[in-house]
Amino acid sequence: MSEMLERIIDQGVGRAPADIVLKGGRFFDLVTGELIASDIAICGDRIVGTYGDYEGREEIDITGHIVVPGFIDTHLHIESSLVTPHEFDRCVLPLGITTVVCDPHEIANVLGTEGIQFFLDSATETIMDIRVQLSSCVPATHLETAGADLPIERLVPFRHHPKVIGLAEFMNFPGVVHKDPVCLAKLDAFQGGHIDGHAPLLSGKELNGYLATGIRTDHECTTADEALEKIRKGMHILVREGSVSKDLHALMPIITERLSPYLALCTDDRNPLDIAEQGHLDHMIRTAIAAGVEPLAIYRAASISAARAFGLRDRGLVAPGWRADIVVIDSLESCKAEIVFSGGRRVTDALFATRKPVEPVGLDSVKAGQVKAADFAVPFAEGQTSVIGVLPGKIITEHRRFHLPAEGNQTGIDLGQDIIKVAVIERHGVNGNHANGFVQGFGLKKGAIASTVGHDSHNICVVGVSDEDMAIAANRLGEIKGGFVVVEDGKVTGEIALPVAGLMSLEPYERVRDTLHHLRQAAFALGATLEEPFLQLAFLPLPVIPHLKISDRGLVDVDKFTLIG
Repeated sequence: MSEMLERIIDQGVGRAPADIVLKGGRFFDLVTGELIASDIAICGDRIVGTYGDYEGREEIDITGHIVVPGFIDTHLHIESSLVTPHEFDRCVLPLGITTVVCDPHEIANVLGTEGIQFFLDSATETIMDIRVQLSSCVPATHLETAGADLPIERLVPFRHHPKVIGLAEFMNFPGVVHKDPVCLAKLDAFQGGHIDGHAPLLSGKELNGYLATGIRTDHECTTADEALEKIRKGMHILVREGSVSKDLHALMPIITERLSPYLALCTDDRNPLDIAEQGHLDHMIRTAIAAGVEPLAIYRAASISAARAFGLRDRGLVAPGWRADIVVIDSLESCKAEIVFSGGRRVTDALFATRKPVEPVGLDSVKAGQVKAADFAVPFAEGQTSVIGVLPGKIITEHRRFHLPAEGNQTGIDLGQDIIKVAVIERHGVNGNHANGFVQGFGLKKGAIASTVGHDSHNICVVGVSDEDMAIAANRLGEIKGGFVVVEDGKVTGEIALPVAGLMSLEPYERVRDTLHHLRQAAFALGATLEEPFLQLAFLPLPVIPHLKISDRGLVDVDKFTLIG
């Protein structure tokens, strides 16, 4: 190391040519907010010179461009991109996302420690710096059936892995507030380390009790008032803009220069189609600036503030001694990455080709039995029926009640009020549970759509107008080993296979992107009105997000944290 330190010093002082010098551009100083005309000198994996002129063994002309620190996605589930970590790396690193803090919660719910190990093995090979949080809630609750169980004893062995940051989003906030022994054991084991939060709508003294355990971050704020209360109580707010959960516009009032040290950005769940059409964190940055957010505030949130929130002390600024994760963009407003460096390495196809492959896991994880149309029947009952009310662009749902029509001795759908059936089928081979209910807001007029992506336990979730089409869609998922399926009038009109734990494709992200486009069109042909019908479907079984959800055990009143009926 001493030899490397000598090289770093010599190149920083200017005694020796730097390995790489970016010349002719300006960099965005996130301390002062100034745009500074200067060379940027790089030695190995770190920046060694700014505010000056440098000579380099390799010199790159970036005249007319601006250098900013690499962007950090502080909370995401790579599985929701529907591609493996290697393909996710290739998909978003060229956009300037040089670090991600991921929670392999989805694959952990299906495969347990095998899934976590797959992510850690992948993270050691990717060019992007993937950091892993250890999934804290597997299963997320007692109200659903997962494919695995991760008590604290199975998490502790991973704690000191170099890619592990801490304990991932603690979603069971009722369990924390009410001192569930399993929750307390996990929190106790990670005292003094990083513990990620997940506390939608939690406030007042219950929020105080939740935070008193050492939880420091939250990505579930949907209003500026909610975020401000949490900031005042010491939380670092992760502003989220995913494919379904879109909170950026609602939280823009708090994205200011004053509050930016307590903010970061995240996507949580974003698919390759949206990334291709809109972007990733770069999309958040240009959207915020276009809406009037100060560039200094949003760029700080995307880098230095994010790094500090997660203890990544070596990145987030364009300054000597900091990791050379840097992005050359055309302008602050458009945030279009022209050149990206990850740890001092210029991101190219040739660089991606140096990665070693990691063997996929969970290729036979869909173990649900065959279903038939009659399995989706709902017995008729007098009075009102509970209906899940979908809110476009949000994973929060409403608990609505309607008088639904009788069809013989069964409860029927009501297309006039956009109410169709929803079902969750246990697919891990544990108990064969099957629960039916009703949902409002998908817009379907015919057919069915089904998925093995169903947060958090990832059982089969299917919505539809026709019981027959629902059965065909659910059974087809078993045949393709997981994925998404669209059925219309008894025929499969669109599908994508996700055989890696029923969550991720083995195909390149470009092919996944193109298939998703066709799949979305097939769903729209059924009448679907939601921008992201499949990801919205995937959140219907999530029993830690208010207010009404459905699991393989039945309808869940999230506010009371109990099953209904």
